[in-house]
Order: sequence, then C-alpha cells, then structure tokens
Amino acid sequence: MTRPSIPPLLVAVAATLALSCDRQPTQPTNTTAETPDPGIAAAKAPTFDPSDFVRVIDNRYFPLKPGTRFVYRGTEDGEPERVVTDVTHRQKTILGVKVVVVLDRVFQSGELAEKTLDWYAQDKHGNVWYMGEDTKEYEDGEVVSTEGSWEAGKNGARAGIIMLAHPHAGQSYRQEFATGVAEDRAEVLSLHTSVSVPYGRFHHCLKTAETTPLEPGAKEIKIYCRGVGFVKGDDLAGGTAHLSLARIIRGS
Repeated sequence: MTRPSIPPLLVAVAATLALSCDRQPTQPTNTTAETPDPGIAAAKAPTFDPSDFVRVIDNRYFPLKPGTRFVYRGTEDGEPERVVTDVTHRQKTILGVKVVVVLDRVFQSGELAEKTLDWYAQDKHGNVWYMGEDTKEYEDGEVVSTEGSWEAGKNGARAGIIMLAHPHAGQSYRQEFATGVAEDRAEVLSLHTSVSVPYGRFHHCLKTAETTPLEPGAKEIKIYCRGVGFVKGDDLAGGTAHLSLARIIRGS
C-alpha cells in the first residue's frame, strides 16, 4: 500500500468510475465484481483528460512544492524507521501530462530498505492524480524486489486519485489501477481530526482508511493536514507500521 479513528463498518456502493482518454481505457460501469472488500467501496471519480492538468500541485491536503523535504519517523516490526520524502525538480511526462516526481526513501534501523519514485499531477479542479511509481526494495545494499511498480498507460495500468479536490466523509475512491500489482482504495473518514506529531499539533485534518484486495484484511489509517499534507500513518490491521511527521525542510 502507498506510503505516507477507527470507522464503523462502511457500506459498499457500486458506482461508476470513468477514467477516459484516448490512451487510458474507461473503467467498466459496474465495479461490484472488482470490489470484494465491503469496507472500501468503488466511487465515481473525475474524468481523466490530459488537457485538463496544471503545472503545480497545491491541493490543500496534498501540496507538493519542488524543493521541499518531509522527514518522518516511526517503527515497523518493532524496528525504528525513518522516511525521507523529497519533492524533486525532475521532469517526466506520462499520458501527455507533466508530473511532479517525488523521491521516497525508507530507512529501517539506519539501512536503506526501499526507494520509490512516485508520480503525481493535479487537474484544474484540484484533484491530485496518482500516475504511477517506480519502487525498489533493498537488502544489504542490493535491490531484491521491484514489486508494486506501475505506470499509467503501460500494461493496462490507469491513473488513480491520491487526493480529491473537495473530499467529504464517506467518499471513496481508487488510488491505483494496476491489476494484480497496485490496487489501493481509500475512504474519507473525517475532515475534523486533531493530531499531534513531532512536527506540531494540527486540527481539522483529513482522515482516510486505505485497503487493497491484494492484501485482504489489511487496513491503514492516514491523516493529512491543510497546507502540510501527509502527517501520520498507522497500520490498523495486517501490518505494524507507525509513522509521524518530524520535520519539513523547505528549499527552492
């Protein structure tokens, strides 16, 4: 599942998710068959149009300004973990859209465990799209896996939504569309969450729950705060990771 209040049982709703453009096929109207987890329902999403994108990502819950570094600290399997996320100045075009390239590095007990390039883009309405990722897992300095890598427009993969322009409680959406590779879904639980992390205390934050049919039973809670972005993540089931924002370094 993508990095960085327990909800009541959420009601599954079969709905339309149309992601259409010449190079990105349309999602089938009836998504019930591909939504086995009743906790996260498929939902209607914006239409993907390559001419509808802007060059910046300034969504209030997911701002990505190039030159910014986010440092997170936490634990996984009882071991200390540090995640360094850099919003880079790198250039890449996917499906005719210029994306923001984010470098995410995970260090466990001081050793590099994972390095990922994530690709995001924002449409003119303010929705932030997830265009894919190039991920590598490491052991003793060597790449041991690239599992989870995907790119919209290749091998049937399609862009998903990582953050809605105007989220509201109960809304659900697909974040990734790479069958058998990356199939994360998210549900908005609250827009009024208060949270304390090493970086500070925040109010009126967005809380989501993420699941994936590729890991049945797994669930992760994430919190995003206005003007900052992702500040806290906790595995609720199927994992042991806990991560909190410790520092932001703003560059040029």
